[in-house]
Amino acid sequence: MDTLQLSYRFHMLDVRRLTLLRELSIRGTIAAVAEAMNFTPSAVSQQLAVLEREAGTQLLRRAGRRLQLTPQAEVLVAAAGHVLDVLEQAQATVESTLPTVQGRVRVAVFQSAALALMPSALHAMATEHPDVRVEMVQREPETALHETWARDFDMVIAEQYPAHAAPHLSGLVRSDLTTDAVRLALPPVETALLPVSSLEDAEALPWVMEPRGTASRHFAEQTCRRSGFEPDVRYETADLQTQIRLIESGNAVGLMPDLVWTGRTTTCRLLDLPERPRRTIFTVGRSAAASSPAVRALRIALEQAAASVAA
Repeated sequence: MDTLQLSYRFHMLDVRRLTLLRELSIRGTIAAVAEAMNFTPSAVSQQLAVLEREAGTQLLRRAGRRLQLTPQAEVLVAAAGHVLDVLEQAQATVESTLPTVQGRVRVAVFQSAALALMPSALHAMATEHPDVRVEMVQREPETALHETWARDFDMVIAEQYPAHAAPHLSGLVRSDLTTDAVRLALPPVETALLPVSSLEDAEALPWVMEPRGTASRHFAEQTCRRSGFEPDVRYETADLQTQIRLIESGNAVGLMPDLVWTGRTTTCRLLDLPERPRRTIFTVGRSAAASSPAVRALRIALEQAAASVAA
């Protein structure tokens, strides 16, 4: 009886090249991918060309000066995201079997949370989990949420103002930390330009706010408009410490969340706003990494820091 010999050819797509394709879909240009992945642009282009040969179909087409993903490329991008989720879950499972909590957690945080919550949380991590390396970068929450989804960070500490929902991105899980009141911050009486006893009285005064496009700026402008006036925003800065100094020195008024006063005194006068609005501070991480012991430990440390501040 003749023996039939069958030859099977199984071709595996390279995960690293799939990741580069996914990065291109997120970042838009070869140069941006190269910068994010620490490659040269020519190396990224070469690897994507190899991926096209592996896939046996066109993945990229020119659209003016930019590259556009084909429908086949979009299929591979979705598959790459799934593969990365599985690998991240596997890594978290492996770490959970180790005798100590260890690893690296990259966290993005906005300024007032960095000042009020991170010092205590970092001290707790260094004391209780010395084998965990925590890396912190200050970012605006709107940007950091997308960067966490893109895997630039493992966790983001973000904020949400009333009537201003944070963007929703699939695969991210949210956990609230605390809330704080937002109040009208006024100069001390001796440096005040005009007497102010309500939000409406501040209409004629110069205001300081964060840059346009931020949640706090949108909230502040809408709060003033609901009170019947357009704020005269003469000073714009994302640095809340600068905002506080401008107010304390009598040069401006502004809306300040209570978290900024943690660990410091101020000469500002604080007035409650109509409806007494509160801001929510929360963490967001990828659901695929939710079981990571290091990520979980940092979240617990942040919850303890938030509880201490609230108390």
